[in-house]
Amino acid sequence: MSSELHLKKKKGPRVRFAPSPTGPMHIGNTRTALFNFLFARHNQGSFILRIEDTDTERSEKKWEKNIIESLKWLGLLWDEGPNLQKIKKDSQSYIGEYGPYRQSERKEIYKRYIQKLYDDDYLYWCFCTKEELQAQKEELMSRGEPPRYTGHCRNLSKSQIKKLKIEGKRGILRLKVPLKIIKFEDLIKGEIKFDSSLLGDIAIAKDFETPLYNFAVVIDDYEMKITHVIRGEDHLSNTPKQIIFQDILNFPHPKYAHLPLILGPGRNKLSKRDAPLAISDYKKAGYLPEALINFLALLGWNPKNDQEIWSLEELIQNFSLKNIQKSPAIFNIEKLDWFNSYYIRQTPLETLVDQILPYILDKIPGKEIDREYLKKIIILYQERLKKLSDFFDLADFFFKDKLEFDEKLLYWKNMTKNNIVNSLEKSKKIISSIKDENFNKETIQELLIKEAEKEDDRGKLLWPLRVSLTGKSASPPPFDIIEILGKEKTIKRIDEAIKRLVD
Repeated sequence: MSSELHLKKKKGPRVRFAPSPTGPMHIGNTRTALFNFLFARHNQGSFILRIEDTDTERSEKKWEKNIIESLKWLGLLWDEGPNLQKIKKDSQSYIGEYGPYRQSERKEIYKRYIQKLYDDDYLYWCFCTKEELQAQKEELMSRGEPPRYTGHCRNLSKSQIKKLKIEGKRGILRLKVPLKIIKFEDLIKGEIKFDSSLLGDIAIAKDFETPLYNFAVVIDDYEMKITHVIRGEDHLSNTPKQIIFQDILNFPHPKYAHLPLILGPGRNKLSKRDAPLAISDYKKAGYLPEALINFLALLGWNPKNDQEIWSLEELIQNFSLKNIQKSPAIFNIEKLDWFNSYYIRQTPLETLVDQILPYILDKIPGKEIDREYLKKIIILYQERLKKLSDFFDLADFFFKDKLEFDEKLLYWKNMTKNNIVNSLEKSKKIISSIKDENFNKETIQELLIKEAEKEDDRGKLLWPLRVSLTGKSASPPPFDIIEILGKEKTIKRIDEAIKRLVD
C-alpha cells in the first residue's frame, strides 16, 4: 500500500491505536487495534498509530518494532503514524499532518500546555515522597475513605517551593482538581458518572517537559483531532481524569467506547497458562493472520447472526460499536485452532509451501527440499493441520534418511517377532512386484488390502508396515505414504525394520 493512499484526506471519524512500547504486541491491545481499524474503515475515517513512550525507563525500540511488525502482519495498516515505507530504528519519518507520532518527540507541545496551566494557577508543585503518599492513603483507608492525594502541598508558598528545590527535593506538578460530578455517555456501557472528589489532585507531569500518561493522552488526542477513543475497559478509570483536563483546557470531548475485558477459560485474567499472549508468538507458532483477525473480531463483537467465518472485508462492512457486548469475552484457544485449521485448508498449495518451508528448514537447516515432493506431503496433511508449526512434527519421517523408534512399536496385539517379520516380508514382496508405471496409491491400496483381508485382523499386515515407514503410531494411511516415498525408499525402510527385529 502506497504512502499516497494513506495521505488521502478522509472526512469520517478519527481514531487512534496508542500502544506503549514496553513489551510485545499482545492479544488485548491487538483486539483494540482491530476494533479501531474496523470502526475507521467502516465509517470512511482515519486510523492513527501513535507510540506512547512516556515511560522512558521501560520503553524500548525493539518493542516498538514488534508492535509495528505485528500490525503489518495482520494487515491493520494505519493512515497516520510511523511511515510504512521507512521503518528504521530511529526513523523520524511519519505519514500525516499531526506528527510527530511518538510522545517522546512531542515534548515542546506538552511544555506549552503545562506552562499555560501553571501560569493560570491550575497547577502546583508537590514534594511528597512515596512514603508520605503511602501514609496518606493508609490514613484515608483506615477511616473508610478511598485512597487519594490529600492536597498536602497545595498551599505551599513560592518561598517554600524555592527552599525545597534548593534542598534538592524532587517534585511533581499536580492539578487542582475542581469538585464536580463528571458524566459521559460511553458508547458501549452507557452513562457513566464519577465524583471528582474521589480522585484528589492529579499528578500530571514530572516537570514542564515530561507529562505523565493521562495528560499527554489528552493533549495528543486534541492536537490529532481524535473524535472517538476506543480502548479497553481497564482504561475506564482514566476517563474522568482526562475529561477534567479537557474541561480546564476547553477541549472538546471525544466519544468514548470501552471494550470488555478478555478473560481466560476459567473467567480469570488471561495469562500465559491459558494461551500465548504475544502476537509474535502466534506468528511463530504458525497461526495465519486471517484466522487471528477472525477469532479476535468475535471476542466481544456480536454480528447478530450465526456466521463464523469473516473476511477482513466482511468485518469492515458489518462492524458496529452497537454490537459490542458489555460482558467480558472468553478466550478459547481450541476455537482459534479451529479457525486456523479452516484458513489453512483454504490456502492455495503454492502459498502453503512457502509458509511451511521455513518451519522445515528451522528443524533441518541446510537440507534441500524438493518443492514437488513437499507439495505431495502437504496435500496429505493440509486437512489435518491446526498450525503450520505442527507440520514437521507430523511429517518429519518424510525428510529423514533413517528412522529412530522403539522396535516394540512394530508389534500388533499378540503378534510374535516372527509374525512381524513375516508380515513385513509379505508387504515388501507385494510392493516390489508393482511395476513402476502402476506404482500409485490406488494399486498399492488394492494389493495390500487384498493381502490384509486374508488375516482375521487387517492390523497384522498394515500396522507393522505403517510403523516401519513412519516410526509413528499415528499417521496417514500407509498407501499414501508409500506412493510419496517411492518404491526404493519404502523397501529400504521395511528392510531396516526387519533388521531391527532379527539382529
